[in-house]
Amino acid sequence: MLENSHEALVGGQFGSRAEAYLKSAIHAQSPDLDAMVALVRDRKDARVLDLGCGGGHVTFNVSPLVKEIVAYDLSPEMLDVVAHASRERGLDNVTTRQGTVESLPFDDGSFEVVLSRFSAHHWRDLDAALREAERVLKTGGLLVIVDTVTSGIPLIDTYFQALELLRDCSHVRNYTRAEWEAAVVRAGLQPRFVAAFRLRLDFRAWVERMNTPQLHVDAIRSLQRAVSGQASRYFDTEPDGSHCIDVALFEAVKRSR
Repeated sequence: MLENSHEALVGGQFGSRAEAYLKSAIHAQSPDLDAMVALVRDRKDARVLDLGCGGGHVTFNVSPLVKEIVAYDLSPEMLDVVAHASRERGLDNVTTRQGTVESLPFDDGSFEVVLSRFSAHHWRDLDAALREAERVLKTGGLLVIVDTVTSGIPLIDTYFQALELLRDCSHVRNYTRAEWEAAVVRAGLQPRFVAAFRLRLDFRAWVERMNTPQLHVDAIRSLQRAVSGQASRYFDTEPDGSHCIDVALFEAVKRSR
């Protein structure tokens, strides 16, 4: 792997912040997580893949409900944190695997459920990752993805992507709901349900969680002050930089071929 590859950038960004993501309040408890967990509540015999597991909050909440869950991430440091926290919590059906989302080290049809939360906007190749998710799902299996979404309004979209990239240079793209649904269909999956959420981000916690350089923090605050009123109102931007973002839950099923 090249030192300056996207994968190295993501691993470097998040590996050093593993404990911060484990302790992140917005990642540990929010309506989107509750909705995701509810979808697997009646699948006690399922083998589940947590794709881009990050600090492990999906894994921790789903583990008591299913037969087995594999926490999968690019960052070995993240996986170490998840494995340690799982042992502390007595979650003995959790295993960890390291790798990229575009090339999963699992056989075809290995899982009844694939879950992913707040990871996809870092994926280098969304289509390749969704094809892999489809491949490792059994026929009739369930894919559930939660991620930030953009409105598709050019002014709002450009501003949003700029904030995200300044805060975290491993950011790739926030997609619209329509882009997500089209990508799911291209991967051979049948879209079934979409739920929308609005999450408030405390500015200080948001930048500290990623250890955003002060130069970039200053640039974010400058953009927030300079952008048009339309963008400020859309994100409910507060005087200290705290703001709201749109999040969507996408559910899809693997069709028989």
